[in-house]
Amino acid sequence: LYFGLMLTKDGPKVIEYNCRFGDPETQVVLPLLESDLLTIMRACASGTLSAEQVVFRRGAACCVILASDGYPGKYEKGYEITVPAGLDAVVYHAGSALKDGRLVTAGGRVLGVTAAAPRLTAAITQAYAAAEKISFEKLHKRTDIGMRALKAIAEQ
Repeated sequence: LYFGLMLTKDGPKVIEYNCRFGDPETQVVLPLLESDLLTIMRACASGTLSAEQVVFRRGAACCVILASDGYPGKYEKGYEITVPAGLDAVVYHAGSALKDGRLVTAGGRVLGVTAAAPRLTAAITQAYAAAEKISFEKLHKRTDIGMRALKAIAEQ
């Protein structure tokens, strides 16, 4: 289940409600899941989910999308992507492809870089640190992911 929320001066408001495994919403939830995802999916399909214990670890996660410049409008494809080994994050591939043995951009939302940590501040810092190590021509990323949540926490 996914709730799309918008923070307003009157507090959070639900703007959409989805029952799907979309991205980047799922990309930020899965790193916190301790239960086996296949077991959960099988239980959903067989109608036995109430017999399963779905466990999430404490903490927070942050997903930074690396997009092709111009997305969601027109963007170019085919730029080589460099993803170094040993990142302290999970890298989800969305708009990438293998072409002649090289990893290249193939869509608007190219990669989702997700980090999980005990606190939101650490998850944000780790996600952006990992995202900075990944490169491709005409890469675009937002720099404000999680900032409103941090501000709301600080105001409490």
